[in-house]
Amino acid sequence: MNKCLVCRNAVRHYKTLFDDRYGYPGLFELAKCDHCGHMSLQTTFSPESLTRLYTDYYPRSAFRPEDYHSHKEVRGFWSWLNGERCSAYAWVPENVRVIDIGCGFGETLGYHKGRGCEVYGVEADENIRRVAERYGFNVHVGLFDPDLYEPGFFDYVTMDQVIEHVSNPVESLRGVARILKPGGVAILSTPNANGWGARLFGRYWINWHAPYHLHHFSRKSMTIAAEQAGLALEQTRIITSSEWLFYQWIHLVTFPRMGVPSPFWSSNGKIQGGKRLIIQILRIVHHTKTNHLVTRLFDTLGAGDNFLFFLRKK
Repeated sequence: MNKCLVCRNAVRHYKTLFDDRYGYPGLFELAKCDHCGHMSLQTTFSPESLTRLYTDYYPRSAFRPEDYHSHKEVRGFWSWLNGERCSAYAWVPENVRVIDIGCGFGETLGYHKGRGCEVYGVEADENIRRVAERYGFNVHVGLFDPDLYEPGFFDYVTMDQVIEHVSNPVESLRGVARILKPGGVAILSTPNANGWGARLFGRYWINWHAPYHLHHFSRKSMTIAAEQAGLALEQTRIITSSEWLFYQWIHLVTFPRMGVPSPFWSSNGKIQGGKRLIIQILRIVHHTKTNHLVTRLFDTLGAGDNFLFFLRKK
């Protein structure tokens, strides 16, 4: 019987999933640990396979460096209503040394640099090279390797929607602890598979996102994983982008067959007539801020779709 990667207790079958965004082939078993609540896909990828998965299937190859723009400061009522503080980068103070592991297209790098931070990035997707070269960002292209940095080098480490992607999250957190200064903070955002969205939408929930999301944490499993890595879970927040619920409705309308890229998530997808009309109606509803109010309600109740974990190095 397979064991939970976090607490080493037995796991049981929970769901069978497939890539409902980009059409990566195959079925994937999601297992759940009844002791700590951790969920994980029962599959493994080599570093080369992971790089190919993100470079060939994720849609960033269509992005142009000249269209790049950094994130903006998050503040005010509308930012609250939109759930814009759902991301780890928004909690990093000015004038610190920070590394963003899984920096995507580099929007956080420009944001931190503009606030006086010494900033580094890590990204498995080869497409980040075009942005890093154009804007002079210090980015390691590949998987996170703590040996590339001095021990105790960083004040902050951020992983925005990343920890669920790594093959061995406990080992990754050990690496994070190694490069953090004593008292330094790692901030992680990751989907909440025990929230209302996963319960209501079942296998159609957008954040199962197999096979890219290998892990789904509970508060308990993150506490255990952090402890094993030499970190302490100091705070947990639930803040969810209001856009996620809008995307969820569209995902339901455009849900593809196995092995077929979604016309919504794929960069070259085409949504057919009747579905386009439904999406236009969903967009009108979204503009009424209905999705925003629903999202804020479930976040307030502690059942929203997105965790923020704040881990301090002991």
